[in-house]
Amino acid sequence: MGLIPVADGQIATVVTSLEMREKPRPRPLPPSPLRLARWRSPTNDKYRTLFRRVGEPWLWFSRLVLPDEALRGILDDARVEIYAATHRAGIELGMLELDFRMEAGCELSYLALVPEMVGQGHGGWLMAQALQLAWRNGVERVRVHTCTLDHPRALGFYRHHGFVPVRRTVETFADPRLAGILAADAAPHIPLLGTVAAR
Repeated sequence: MGLIPVADGQIATVVTSLEMREKPRPRPLPPSPLRLARWRSPTNDKYRTLFRRVGEPWLWFSRLVLPDEALRGILDDARVEIYAATHRAGIELGMLELDFRMEAGCELSYLALVPEMVGQGHGGWLMAQALQLAWRNGVERVRVHTCTLDHPRALGFYRHHGFVPVRRTVETFADPRLAGILAADAAPHIPLLGTVAAR
């Protein structure tokens, strides 16, 4: 057993891939004041604004740096469904992205709430919505990925809802806070090692 050094300016995380191979029994949706609204081809700015709001605490940045044309290719693909969890006033407080581009399957690409909504039971409501939408004719498995940068209860949350871990990988990448992609004070639970680029 040995330790593998991670260079300053880099982040390493253990990614766990999980799958669900059988459609769960239908259950009533947990109560929530939120509503799920389908976003059909949202603008890049609108999508990235919500992506940043729900993902910055966990260092989500992939869609923030994806070239506009590549992002449009995802957002405009009929096999990708994007939903916003909204409050009665129409304010977006969460997001759900389902990707049906894999054969006979669906990937929960993104499922998250803004930080102030976490820990209030809304995650269970959002997952129930996700599973109802994901399991449709022709779908034989649903998969999701989480990592050690996510909320500490994320892995247990997915397992609680019926997902089974099937693979672990290690991912390394340049810390997006150093390049100014995310704020330097984002994800304070993850040490920032390196010098933040001057703006």
